[in-house]
Amino acid sequence: MASLTIRNIDEDLKRKLQIRAAHNGRSMEQDLRLALQALVEEVPQSPYRSEADARERFERIMALAHPPLEPFDQKAVSDEINDFVP
Repeated sequence: MASLTIRNIDEDLKRKLQIRAAHNGRSMEQDLRLALQALVEEVPQSPYRSEADARERFERIMALAHPPLEPFDQKAVSDEINDFVP
């Protein structure tokens, strides 16, 4: 088995880890081993809830590449945006 040393842990974090381990009925070392194992086995969550959600977002992004349907006053839009920027 390999060993791992983590230096410069904040005292408050260490105390919280000790409390967590005690609450789980394990040593801090065993609790951290299990937490690290669960972390690396965790399946990354997709930011999309479904394929339809992903497609809808894709379509919205692609629509940004098209020119506007009607002309607009760029100066007026710029001025309006600048009213909200600090």
